[in-house]
Amino acid sequence: MSTLQRLDWRPSPPGLAVFVSGVASMGLEILAGRIVAPQFGSSIYTWGSIIAVFLAALSLGYHLGGQRAARRATNERLAWLLLGTAAYVALVVFASDLLMAAAGAVPLPGRFASLPAVTLLFGPPTYLLGFISPYAAELTETEGVGAASGHVYAVGTVGSIVGAFGTTFVLIPELSVETIGVGFGLLLVGTALWLVRGGRREPAFASVAVAALVVVAGFGGTVGISAGGPVLYGTQTPYQELEVTQVGDVRTLYLDGQPHSAMDVTDPDRHVFEYTRYFHLPLLMTEDVDRVLFVGGGGFTGPKHFASEYDVTVDVAEIDPEVIGTAKRYFDLEESDRLNVYNTGGRQFLQETDRTYDLIVLDAYKKDKVPFQLTTVEFMRLAESRLDDDGVLFANLISAPSGPASKFYRAEHKTMARVFPQVYTFPTAEGSVVQNVEVVATKRSERFTTAELQRRNARRNVGIDLADEIETSRSPPPTDDVPVLRDDRAPVDSLLDPMVGQRYVIQRTDANATTTPVRSHSIRRSSTTASSSSTPIPGRSGGAMTPSSRPNSFWFAT
Repeated sequence: MSTLQRLDWRPSPPGLAVFVSGVASMGLEILAGRIVAPQFGSSIYTWGSIIAVFLAALSLGYHLGGQRAARRATNERLAWLLLGTAAYVALVVFASDLLMAAAGAVPLPGRFASLPAVTLLFGPPTYLLGFISPYAAELTETEGVGAASGHVYAVGTVGSIVGAFGTTFVLIPELSVETIGVGFGLLLVGTALWLVRGGRREPAFASVAVAALVVVAGFGGTVGISAGGPVLYGTQTPYQELEVTQVGDVRTLYLDGQPHSAMDVTDPDRHVFEYTRYFHLPLLMTEDVDRVLFVGGGGFTGPKHFASEYDVTVDVAEIDPEVIGTAKRYFDLEESDRLNVYNTGGRQFLQETDRTYDLIVLDAYKKDKVPFQLTTVEFMRLAESRLDDDGVLFANLISAPSGPASKFYRAEHKTMARVFPQVYTFPTAEGSVVQNVEVVATKRSERFTTAELQRRNARRNVGIDLADEIETSRSPPPTDDVPVLRDDRAPVDSLLDPMVGQRYVIQRTDANATTTPVRSHSIRRSSTTASSSSTPIPGRSGGAMTPSSRPNSFWFAT
């Protein structure tokens, strides 16, 4: 009876070892993306490095294992290989940040920055797993080398399928990276014990020691402290690593290690991150706003402000269900007739809806992880078709306004200009550092001057003084060296590449209204107004009117 046939009922030791090695190798490959993403991002270059390292390490293990199998293949050696892999997995669980920091010091171009870290973390255990298949083929009780190899690699492939689907659809959505790593380590140890049952004691004693090492590493790797402060909640979602931290009264949402939203728990209406103030700029560029769409929720800072302060209906398309749940638990998100949350992708939502909007806010971009389908000219045409005649599109980009790191911003500006008559730029920090760059596109043919926007800001009651934000306006950038992004060619990863290793400057307003940077030493101006303007917006909480007396839309003060 063949190994594959017996695997269904009574797995042979070699067959079980091959199956488990397939589960572990593919599971670790999927998990690698989550481990390295907070430091190196999850771009195509990161995933290309992960795939290449795993394939190279397995190939080397296959080659050397095949050379040694005839002389050294035994069930006990299979067990030692599994134990060695489990011990290294324990090291990865316990010291992945330290190992990545050491590997990150290697001077390489940005697109190759993750390669040393992936090699150091996952090359050795994958190399050891590569020995399993040729050793198992040597031990398989079948006639002929071809039959043995075919059975072994079929079983290994089935294990890889189980590892890929199980890690992607079950483990990552439900468990932390540390817990998954511990699970793989214990699976390898348990298989090693089964292989040497009734045999020599040394492998059994070693299995107990490695199991203890794996468990201790798991506890050591789950301490609730991060660069953003004490962790209130953390998880691996189907899309990203999510953490909620709190320092003092400020609660911050981190996605893949980057600050995404923040809320002052003692004053939830305060704009903690200054870039959220820019969300109100489109209200100066259109005459009437009744319905707003946010693509991307995060901590729902913008949607909550619009729904509570203005007489508008706000729809939010957020693809990650865990982000929605976290916003409800930690960031005071409450759905209502005025605030509707849809668990779907932004492009899919716009394709399926028959509604039109006065304002669409794109807030789904990160420094190193941009959904390209939300950047292309085809998407911009779709968004334009869902805007009313006087509608405005607002894109919260993370890029640099000039210099080598500005390629993504300039390509997006060029792409939006192919669809919209007027496109405006508002950087949120000084210089050419990586920052939030707000890009606003309108359907009107006439262009607003800075002076006209200042006059509208003085006359129009939108509940927040935007005079400083208006003054950050810049002229259209040069775009001759960047492409128009299209569905069939949107090289977003290569455009983001110059930002790798650069500090992301995100402005934060303190409770006393001064502006300070997060993870940076440069500030844009000495102070800013973080509270509302002295003239209350009609119907705003705390304003002169009650909610029942809200106007139909925005108005010009007389």
